[in-house]
Amino acid sequence: MKLADPNSIKMHSQEVILNTIMKHYPISRAKLTELTNLNKATISLQTNSLIEKHLVSEIGAGVSNGGRKPILLVFNKNAGYAIGVELAANYILTILIDLEGNMLYSDYFEFVNESMETLKSILIERIGLVTNQAPESRYGIIGIGVGVHGFVNENQTVIYSPHSNWDKIDIKNLLEVHFNLPVFIDNEANAGAYGEKLYGAIKDSHNSIFVSVGTGIGLGIIVNNELYRGSAGVSGEMGHTTIESNGKKCDCGNQGCWELYASESTFFKNLSKVKDGRVLTLEMANKMIQENDGDILMEIEKFGHYLGIGLTNLNNTFNPDSIILRSNLIEANPIILKSIKKAVTKRVSRYIPVKSEIFISQLNRNAASLGAASFMVKKFLAEPKIFK
Repeated sequence: MKLADPNSIKMHSQEVILNTIMKHYPISRAKLTELTNLNKATISLQTNSLIEKHLVSEIGAGVSNGGRKPILLVFNKNAGYAIGVELAANYILTILIDLEGNMLYSDYFEFVNESMETLKSILIERIGLVTNQAPESRYGIIGIGVGVHGFVNENQTVIYSPHSNWDKIDIKNLLEVHFNLPVFIDNEANAGAYGEKLYGAIKDSHNSIFVSVGTGIGLGIIVNNELYRGSAGVSGEMGHTTIESNGKKCDCGNQGCWELYASESTFFKNLSKVKDGRVLTLEMANKMIQENDGDILMEIEKFGHYLGIGLTNLNNTFNPDSIILRSNLIEANPIILKSIKKAVTKRVSRYIPVKSEIFISQLNRNAASLGAASFMVKKFLAEPKIFK
């Protein structure tokens, strides 16, 4: 019979105790014993170890229940900080968070048609700017998480980005060498789904789908409270599933891809055509919607119709608890949600019980960067060297 490794048991106990403190602080050692079912000696030993590591602090005495006043413990959310980045087709959003996910600083930078070499320099510059905003702390910057609009494989390599012509870009190595910090690269929709799971609309949902609608459409899929990545790490590319068999040709090589009919970029292209080729911004579209402009209302119906087709397919395939939509256009104009829900209701099978709720993202533009930074926080708090 194989005996359990004592060091693994100790690490697991510390992780359980730290997670409990994070959820319930300020908390006494006695309450920790009650909530974790660990014995008093283990609680005492491991909490002292966490205090030595500056992850937990004592803040004084609590209220007595008849005996000596208990000493209360709190999680030290400022023991270190993480950087989160969303690298999109036309912007870089970089944030700084503490170990509890609170955002301390944010930097937004737009670009147009930059070469990959130039973009690498810009990326390093923006991350450096945000890194310099971190307060002094025991562990400093613990890592950099990056959510990329594109296909990211299990080796964290950006293998393709259909809207940026990136091909096999090793952003992970670039950033690790430059900053000498741990780096984690993932698809932007996965990062967004993780962010919403931790801090947003799907905290209490076990099975949910995060749909990122922008220049394209990407999915982050939560199954049994865990991100589903597929066998090669590139699951969720539903924007390149076919909804028109003889439809428009896509840069990915397919025809009739969902995102060619239901992405924000398609919406603005179609709206520009009916507005005599004018270049239209989100702010201009918002104003047209408020003024009940007939052209834009027709385009909203088409946008909602095609989004609804894809969401119905998701319902039929995954039967999730909830679907989260991350879209600047929809977030600014919740009226669009009515068109989407109408399209879904018209198409869903009456034989399949649909319990899915469709929500607008609570984290909005910060979803992917917050999720990416949180990947690093999770890794840091679970790292064996922290719990030795």
